Amino acid sequence: MSIYEKLVEIQQKLRAPKTQYNSFSNFYYRSLEDIETALKPLLKEHGLVLLFNDEIVEISGRWYVKAIATVSDGENSISTCSYAREQETKKGMDASQITGACSSYARKYAANALFAIDDTKDSDGQKNAEPISEKQKKAIYAAAKGHSKEEMKSLIKKRYGVESSSELTQTQASDLLDYLNKEATNENNK
Repeated sequence: MSIYEKLVEIQQKLRAPKTQYNSFSNFYYRSLEDIETALKPLLKEHGLVLLFNDEIVEISGRWYVKAIATVSDGENSISTCSYAREQETKKGMDASQITGACSSYARKYAANALFAIDDTKDSDGQKNAEPISEKQKKAIYAAAKGHSKEEMKSLIKKRYGVESSSELTQTQASDLLDYLNKEATNENNK
């Protein structure tokens, strides 16, 4: 299998839900660490490694961190890059912390590009996500037939960082329904 075919498979299988919560602005997001945690088993399965490299570049008199994400099989590689501009100051952070935060941000978006992760509803896309609908609640209840209440509570907490399905956003509820339906299909195919 070529490196491109392996990357396509990983892009199809990768699930990195937004489990981090920003209580100040009331939105869920995924961190670079969330993406890396979801990627590691898929990369291992396909014999690939993910590497990051940062460069500090000047563009039109402003300084940016250029993050390069590279996936490699040892012989071939595919890379993408992303840029993030450092702020002059940020309350409570020294210069090295500002650069580190900027690097993490740029690396996250380089990884998003490489692994086809859609972040349009992430922290910079949508601050107030729509809460779960009644229709979605009923669909989740129906799809969760094979699970105990405690299993569902644990699953929801682990995947989305909330205590119950009532706290899910519509996007998270759709993701949970997809997960439960795929799980049911896999059980039926055994």
